[in-house]
Amino acid sequence: MEQINDLLTGSLGEFGPLIVVGSLGLLMILATLPILLKQQKDPLEKLRQENERGVVMSPGQRLRTGSSKDKLEKYKEFLEPKDEKEYSAVRQKLMQAGYRSRNSVRYYHFAQFALGIAGIAIGVIYYLLFLSDADDMSTQQTLVYILGPGVVGYMAPKYWVTKRQQERQTQIQEGFPDALDMMLVCIEAGQSLDQSIIRVAHEIRPSFPALADEFEMVSFEIKAGKDKSTVLRDMGERCGVQDVSSFVTVLIQSATFGTSIADALRVYASEMRDKRVMRAEEKANKLPTKMTLVTMTLTVPPLLIILVGPSAHGITQIGAAR
Repeated sequence: MEQINDLLTGSLGEFGPLIVVGSLGLLMILATLPILLKQQKDPLEKLRQENERGVVMSPGQRLRTGSSKDKLEKYKEFLEPKDEKEYSAVRQKLMQAGYRSRNSVRYYHFAQFALGIAGIAIGVIYYLLFLSDADDMSTQQTLVYILGPGVVGYMAPKYWVTKRQQERQTQIQEGFPDALDMMLVCIEAGQSLDQSIIRVAHEIRPSFPALADEFEMVSFEIKAGKDKSTVLRDMGERCGVQDVSSFVTVLIQSATFGTSIADALRVYASEMRDKRVMRAEEKANKLPTKMTLVTMTLTVPPLLIILVGPSAHGITQIGAAR
């Protein structure tokens, strides 16, 4: 045992035994995790679900349809949050980022888990290849090099989804005033609200595809027979933009009280145009403040060199002469 310890210490450094034990433990976890997570579905529960759906399949049909199921279905208990609020929050965030798949939450958590494990494996390999011979490496530095890539891999999907969510919301916010103006023109030309939504979705797709997708989804849900108020509220939740939520409230109130949709759209479109101008003015007013630091950094040092440089050079020459 002492010979093995001395061999590991001599080849991998002071933390050689700890690294080997940790690597073996990680490999054992990766090897046994699929077996632990694999859950056999109860045949009685499966039969009950089929009876509730009113579907009777032959064994051959079950084999053919079973191959098309999601491969992560058997791991859903591990990959999906148990808390309903947490699941709804992640689901809503993914929908606002443009991921509307039924299994998007499952894929999101799988990406976090897989990239985290891959990052830890990369950190271990990097430490064994390049840093194992370092004698002045502390325990904290070792953990940082090994666990750091795992933390980065785990947080990468969250950063990506948040970035996509912000970009999509910005695109919807920028294109919404133009979409309202076009919708107002369509309604005043005699088209219904449903027809105007389809027309606007078709026209703004080259410039604002995210907003066009939302309008198309609204039209499809209305055609499917879903209640218009519910469809509009769902659109406001999917977009996550305050302007869209206010627009949905205006349309619902207009339909509830029986007022003209064209008049409501005219007033709200005017407000959206003014709001867009105000956002542009706000960005323009912030620009001088943002440029101040850059301007000072680029102009003050050359100015000081020009003004103080000759005097400093003269002082050094006088001192050298004395």
